[in-house]
Amino acid sequence: MKCAPKIVTVVAAVIWRDGKYLGVKRPQGKPMAGQYEFPGGKVEPDESVRAALVRELREELDITPTSIAFFQEKEHSYAHISVHLHFFHVRAFEGELSPREGQEMEWLTPEEGKDRPFLEADQDIVAQLAVTGSEVIQ
Repeated sequence: MKCAPKIVTVVAAVIWRDGKYLGVKRPQGKPMAGQYEFPGGKVEPDESVRAALVRELREELDITPTSIAFFQEKEHSYAHISVHLHFFHVRAFEGELSPREGQEMEWLTPEEGKDRPFLEADQDIVAQLAVTGSEVIQ
């Protein structure tokens, strides 16, 4: 009997600046390298999703979000893992963006995001942002 993959709780940030959001390209050596994603990561045991978001953005990008708004949550299953994602809009942050894990980063208009190879779990979010744009966070 085949077991279902474990469900991992994950946070992801749609970080906005001047009507564009930050797309991060997964670095070589990581699963699904070369695909774009929204920055974030796994929630640790006994950690709130908001605390995880703040920690992950510090670890990955050396920033501290100062304006966080819950966006939506969803589940997605890959062949090797199932994720329960919590998406947040980040409208402001402190610090200078620095790719601490060697990842490439790009500010994308909502329309440009559709042309990037985003992770499967993020594709419907990218499509939704292309329709609503940054107005969703006003």
